[in-house]
Amino acid sequence: MNDRQQIKLTQGIDWPVMGLYTALVILGLLSIFAAEHREGDNVWQNIVHLNKNYARQLMWWGVSLVLATIIWLTDSKFFTATANLLYAFGLVLLLLVLGIGKDVKGSHSWLVIGGFQFQPAEFTKLCTNLALAKYLSSLETDFTKLRARLIAAALALIPAAIIILQDETGLALVYLSFFLVMYREGLPGILLVIAFSGIILVLSALLVDKNILFIIFSVITALVIYFNRREIRRSRARLLLILAVWGFCSAFVMFVVPFAFTKVLKDYQVRRIEVMLGKENDPKATYNTRQSMIAIGSGGFWGKGYLKGTQTRFDFVPEQSTDFIFCTIGEDFGFAGSVLFLGLYVALLFRIIFIAERQRSTFSRVYAYGVASIIFFHLAINISMTIGLAPVIGIPLPLVSYGGSSLMTFTMLIFIMLRLDADRQMVLR
Repeated sequence: MNDRQQIKLTQGIDWPVMGLYTALVILGLLSIFAAEHREGDNVWQNIVHLNKNYARQLMWWGVSLVLATIIWLTDSKFFTATANLLYAFGLVLLLLVLGIGKDVKGSHSWLVIGGFQFQPAEFTKLCTNLALAKYLSSLETDFTKLRARLIAAALALIPAAIIILQDETGLALVYLSFFLVMYREGLPGILLVIAFSGIILVLSALLVDKNILFIIFSVITALVIYFNRREIRRSRARLLLILAVWGFCSAFVMFVVPFAFTKVLKDYQVRRIEVMLGKENDPKATYNTRQSMIAIGSGGFWGKGYLKGTQTRFDFVPEQSTDFIFCTIGEDFGFAGSVLFLGLYVALLFRIIFIAERQRSTFSRVYAYGVASIIFFHLAINISMTIGLAPVIGIPLPLVSYGGSSLMTFTMLIFIMLRLDADRQMVLR
């Protein structure tokens, strides 16, 4: 290959994203190795025979790079043309899981093809992102209309609903990240305020006695009515609105939340939330979170050093290579190393947002924001999970946690974005 051909092949690629992607994958491999390696292990033999997760992750990275190369050599128009078809294919895979899926650690969300285990819920994030970008970039879509907003919401919530039926609530929650994309494209901010207010109401109902909450709501309502008495005299509708909000909040914390926690959520889901809130004292229920925080805290400021962590290397921390991979980083490299590690994610997110904003195509912009939202959601929940700020719901750390389905999906997400960005001079709505 001559220099001119090589320049053409790599022309338009965003090297900062490539560098950050590579750095995170390599750090993930090193972290998985640190969590699994024991004195006396024959590393080369483990790699050749795929005996360890770090060996299998290295293989999955190789497969991911092959997929990345195929994507890079594909015309970007292919992704706009096949977006809806891929979304339909993703839904079919999710439905197949309900019928012929395999249970893995209590989650009925895996397909087994030969000796290969595959989690369609991961891949369908990519399909949903493409479909949402396709819909929002359509000339027929007026996102200021309620109908368009409901269709966009349905695109995100339909796969999430199917995934919930697979007992994979964690990954289903990730699909809420697409509402951040919709907000960027014009979804009213008041809806996000209402959503966050709902979360606060749920937490309040779990932490404070419902009768006390009723009194608090009533006092606040009385004060609001008093300070707005002049406006209320001119418009009775304002009074009705205030009373409606008071009635909704009171009914929500006194009846809806208790009903959901006793009749809707499963026992293990309730326990995980109670562990997060510090209301669960059963040592078995709190074990994972306690060991995770002990491991991270034991790293101190500078860490114990690579391969010198005791909590992770002696298997005190559960799921060290997947959900709790951050514990290995926190223990080995301490607070300083953890901040630098998280800095890579922050840099990646800001770079993706920069790429999104420079797009000339609505499809490319929406898709790039979808990539950023998915990564952010995974990162925020996984880190919060390991330090006790969120329930343990089994969400991997992007590009770092062990898992072929996860690594391949995030690789494809990023490289489709890079391909679209490289062709941004081709104006497509």
